[in-house]
Amino acid sequence: MTISAKSLRFDDDSMWVELSDGRVLGVPLAWFPRLLHATPRQRLAFEISRGGLHWEELDEDISIAGLLAGKGDQTQRREAAA
Repeated sequence: MTISAKSLRFDDDSMWVELSDGRVLGVPLAWFPRLLHATPRQRLAFEISRGGLHWEELDEDISIAGLLAGKGDQTQRREAAA
């Protein structure tokens, strides 16, 4: 069974994704800088697909598998820990 998103909502600091299996994931917006810096209107202009979430205007794609694995934005370069 593939788990998919059923709905999506935002508060000031988080994105809340309701999944097809009944779970709700709360994800910090800080994990996704494009969403963090987007306007409320831009955040709400999303599409739910079978595998994830897409924002055309923001050029943002987030997979449900990645969220379940605890992965944030994979396009940003991470600084190595000392």
